[in-house]
Amino acid sequence: MIIPRFLNPTNSFHAELRKRINDYFVEIKSKPTGNIKLYSKAIILVVSFIAVYTHLIFFTSENLFISLTECLILGTLTSAIGFNIMHDGAHGSFSQQKWLNELAGLSLNVLGANVFMWKTKHNVVHHTFTNIEGMDDDINAKPFLRLCESQKRYKIHKFQHLYFLVAYSLLYIYWIFFTDYKKYFSKRVGQMPIKKMSVQEHFSFWGFKALHLILFVVIPIIMVGFTAWVIGFLTYGLFAGIVLSLVFQLAHTVSDTHFPTVNAETGKVEDEWAVHQLKTTANFATKNKIVSWFTGGLNFQIEHHLFPHISHIHYPAISEIVKQACREYNIPYIEYPKVRLAVASHISHLKSMGRV
Repeated sequence: MIIPRFLNPTNSFHAELRKRINDYFVEIKSKPTGNIKLYSKAIILVVSFIAVYTHLIFFTSENLFISLTECLILGTLTSAIGFNIMHDGAHGSFSQQKWLNELAGLSLNVLGANVFMWKTKHNVVHHTFTNIEGMDDDINAKPFLRLCESQKRYKIHKFQHLYFLVAYSLLYIYWIFFTDYKKYFSKRVGQMPIKKMSVQEHFSFWGFKALHLILFVVIPIIMVGFTAWVIGFLTYGLFAGIVLSLVFQLAHTVSDTHFPTVNAETGKVEDEWAVHQLKTTANFATKNKIVSWFTGGLNFQIEHHLFPHISHIHYPAISEIVKQACREYNIPYIEYPKVRLAVASHISHLKSMGRV
């Protein structure tokens, strides 16, 4: 495996961006991590999740519509906790306190996945080699979807813009019941080896997997029966998969983003890392406060990729600094003003990849 390398210019664009962002935080006399806005949101989401889970499992309604609605709400809250709490925690931006970041990251373990695997897949691989085929595991949806030109095209891909939501719905269930175990036993994320796990990390992996099975499989089956559990869990898991997939895909697999290739002779990518991130990443609906609140600022994906150690609550402010720098340096800044426009661009991209 050849690890791609980025250009390293003397006067890098990233260095200039870092200077401007650092100056901003000095000026406002604030830390780049989370604050009361984030912590209050975290409390709201966790309390809401516990309340809905408790009512759904222990005080379940005989009305099927109400029960399924609660399953959908639980799926929404699962996604929101991932976007807002786990994501910032895993990047170390939730708090200045390391233990609080680790606690926030562990919310992913309670929800069935594993934060150790996530940090390699997301923090290391995806954030470094965004949209590079063979490296970025986030664009590997083979054989169901073809997300870039360098991937093999199958006849079924001609229809992928019609069935993509079905594929996306499988993400969460596939993730917690298969891909985590695949990474654990293969000791790899795609082509990238994961670092050696400590004894504590092994215990954490299996302990939280067991806890998740107890909370989301064993107890529900005891309380509501097997058939009701299957219907409810599939409703919950499939909906969470759609929400999680869409938010991440709208940020990278749209018509205007690039999918750079690595020079076979030099092993280099054509741009420096920060410019690569701007070419492969898109923002959407950044003026929509509801979308920004729910997605944990992941609609400001450009700012997140450039500064993953800054909490998402600061993204609206620093986005103006990034935009201005891009204008001055004539570097593209990809942004869709509405969610529906980003979705339309994603569908257009899928259609194009299915026919080229």
